[in-house]
Amino acid sequence: MREEEAAAGRGVDVNTPSVARMYDYYLGGKDNYEVDRQAVAQLDKVVPSTRPLAVNNRRFLQRAVRVLAQEYGVRQFLDHGSGLPTQDNVHQVAQRVDPTAHAVYVDNDPIVLAHGRALLQEDERTTVIQADLRDTDAVFDNPDVKRLIDLSQPVGALFVSVMHCIPDSSDPAGVLRRVIDKLPSGSFLVINQLVSEDKATRDFVTDFMAETTGDRWGRVRQAHEVERYFDGLEVLEPGLGEINDWRPDSDLGPKQATDEWYEFGGVARVP
Repeated sequence: MREEEAAAGRGVDVNTPSVARMYDYYLGGKDNYEVDRQAVAQLDKVVPSTRPLAVNNRRFLQRAVRVLAQEYGVRQFLDHGSGLPTQDNVHQVAQRVDPTAHAVYVDNDPIVLAHGRALLQEDERTTVIQADLRDTDAVFDNPDVKRLIDLSQPVGALFVSVMHCIPDSSDPAGVLRRVIDKLPSGSFLVINQLVSEDKATRDFVTDFMAETTGDRWGRVRQAHEVERYFDGLEVLEPGLGEINDWRPDSDLGPKQATDEWYEFGGVARVP
C-alpha cells in the first residue's frame, strides 16, 4: 500500500486501471497495482491468450527496431504510446547497433514519465516526454523531440500496440497521417494493433477496457481496417499480417492457446 500512496502523491491514479500498467503486469513487470492486476484477471476470463500476445508484441517491437537500425540505417526513433520501461527497450536495441542512436518515448501516463526519466537520467541520447500522441504538433514541438530528432534524417516512428487505444472519434488514420506529414522521405512507421474477426470478442474487449480504464480506450478492430493505416506507404517484406510472422528470429516464442484476437500490422517506408 505504501507504493500506491507514493504513486498517488506523484499524481498517478492508482484507483483506475492503466493500459500501460496492465501491459507491464503481462510482461512480468513490477510497476503495476492491485487495480491493474484485478483488471487483467477479469480480461483473462474472456481472452485468455493475452499474456503470450503481450510477450510476442514486445518481441515484434524489438525485431522491428533492430531491422530498421541494422538494415536501413535508422538512428533515431520516436516511440508513440511507449508504455512503461521494460527489458530491451527501443534505445537499448538501437544502441547495440550504433551507440549514438537516439530515442524519444512518448506516453500520456504520468507513471511512464516518472519511471522512464529515472531509467534514462544518464543517457543524453534518450528521453521520455508526457504527451498525448494524438496531438502531433505538441509532440513534434516538444523541446526534447527537437533536440533529439533531426527531421532532415530518416526517423523510425513507432505505434506498437497502441492504435487500439485511439477511438474512432479521434480518427486514428488521421493521427498517423499527421505524423507521416512531419517525417522526411525515407522514414519508417511500425504499426500494429489488436484485431479480431469475432464480433463478440471485439465488443467485449472494447466495452470492458473502455469501462475499466475510464474511457481511455479505442476499439479492437478488424485486420482490413488496420491495412488502411498503410495506404500510400511502401510496406516492407513480408507484408502485413500477424506480427509473429514478421521476420521471426525463431519459432520458440510463447504460443497463444486460443486465437480470439491477435496483433496485426507491419513496417512501412515513407516515400
